[in-house]
Amino acid sequence: MHQPTSEARPSIYYQYQVFQPWLPSQHPAQQRQQVVIVGSGPSGMVTALELARHGVASVVLSAELQFSQGSRAICFTRRSMEILQQVGVADRMTEGGLPWRFGNSFYRGQRVFRMEAPHDPDDRFFPIINVQQQYMEEYLYDACKANPLIDFRWGNKVVQVEQQDGYARVTVDTPEGEYRLESDWVVAADGGRSPIRTAMDLQMEGASYEGFFVIADIKIDLPLPTERLAYFDPEWNPGNTILMHREPNGIWRVDYQLPEGETPEQALRPESLKQRIDAQLEMIGFGGTPWEMDWSSVYSARTLTLPDYVHGSVIFTGDAAHLLPIFGVRGANTAFQDAQSLGWQLAHVVKGLGSQQLLANYSAERVGAAREIIAEAGKSTRFMTPPAGGFQLLRDAVLSLSLTQEFVRPLYHWRTSRPHEYSHSMLNSRGDDNALFTAGPAHGAPPQNIRLAANDFLLDHLGGGFDLLYFTEAESIPAALQAAIDAARAKGIALRVTAVGAAQPVAGADQTFADADGHFRARYGVRASGAAYLLRPDQHVCARWLTLDAVRLQAALNAALPQ
Repeated sequence: MHQPTSEARPSIYYQYQVFQPWLPSQHPAQQRQQVVIVGSGPSGMVTALELARHGVASVVLSAELQFSQGSRAICFTRRSMEILQQVGVADRMTEGGLPWRFGNSFYRGQRVFRMEAPHDPDDRFFPIINVQQQYMEEYLYDACKANPLIDFRWGNKVVQVEQQDGYARVTVDTPEGEYRLESDWVVAADGGRSPIRTAMDLQMEGASYEGFFVIADIKIDLPLPTERLAYFDPEWNPGNTILMHREPNGIWRVDYQLPEGETPEQALRPESLKQRIDAQLEMIGFGGTPWEMDWSSVYSARTLTLPDYVHGSVIFTGDAAHLLPIFGVRGANTAFQDAQSLGWQLAHVVKGLGSQQLLANYSAERVGAAREIIAEAGKSTRFMTPPAGGFQLLRDAVLSLSLTQEFVRPLYHWRTSRPHEYSHSMLNSRGDDNALFTAGPAHGAPPQNIRLAANDFLLDHLGGGFDLLYFTEAESIPAALQAAIDAARAKGIALRVTAVGAAQPVAGADQTFADADGHFRARYGVRASGAAYLLRPDQHVCARWLTLDAVRLQAALNAALPQ
């Protein structure tokens, strides 16, 4: 029988709650489920919340009885916050988080590069916000618990998944023994060491980099701003790199590479941790400042992905699908994008609004995103921790030149995680005017947020289905276009119409936003009435037109929901 630990995990700043296990004897016989999600990390819970937004129930299975140990993911991007806004937890993230937009690189005691992430008045969220993962998991869990379509089961460990004809049979172990659960679909969100992936003998593609890195969270009072701090080739750790981040609750993250040959066990000895952290504090001018250890761990950099995320009735997402280095805040941020993409496409398959081509598209899009990230992250990793030989020589030359030569300093840029643009998605319209636009978000891109009022933004009003942004100053939506909209809704397609430009409400539109100064139209590259954008339920653009009519709208919806 599975016996998860019932002792609360230690932490200086976070009070862990131990939840009661879900026991089969306390519940009636299990019926066939639509979706079972294995894993209660960021990708698992966001997938459940996304499915629920589209009216699809799920069961979430967590082998543990409490949230993950340690701060783990701490840096969340603007796009992640926009996704978390859709599932209802962005406000709590903002309340407790530390926003920032600058990153600093130091060499030989000199700041040689300062990165500034873009931020303008149309952005609700900062480029990055720091929040420890336990808090993020707590906020997601509270949202799951409040949703009647999500059945969350603590202390339930999946020990076997058997593929059947059109469904899967899941064997689940609990503190009082095993039970079986049948489901049309199983989402494997069971982490980087995914037991499901291992049991299915699925191999990842990519590379694993040499060397290990220590993450240490310490409680310390440092009068430094919330900015990324990177120190290259310090005297106390020659040839290696140290990163520092401020976290909420007086915690600082110290991240450093180990010398060649040192084992993780040696690195995590208290005397080793103290020596390295004291040396780092001494180097930055705060030697002797008292500090206390909260949590430490060791990781290695890997750039790996499954070549296909869909295998029969089992769908992989998050770290179960790919392993990415932390440089550039790519782990949880990529998982959120996976979950958002999977949630709407799986929901439309379950509801019969689209064929299983949607799941093939999910795999193609997210594998493509992982490979793009791997290419970018590989460059960052080779600069942060260069392999011996040519990479080492090149990195050392950049470090040396950067002390006096401005032109090499941008090579320090850490290629921050960004939302993938599904430019070649099979869901993009083939007959629209995408190529004729000179501005605005293109095929596959996420939308450009727009500030509508002091604390009111476009993305506050979108989501839950397809969104049609229709630019017009007329009194009503054209009759033929309205008929096409009504026909789509009659089929069960959630389609919201937002009119942009008119001073008064437009008949047939669900909402109208005036655009007296033309700012909205300029950001979307629109020059005349009748233009439009169609956003998928994950808000990525799948069609845009200089002039929209009913036939073109229907063609775009047919492409986005293949039958």
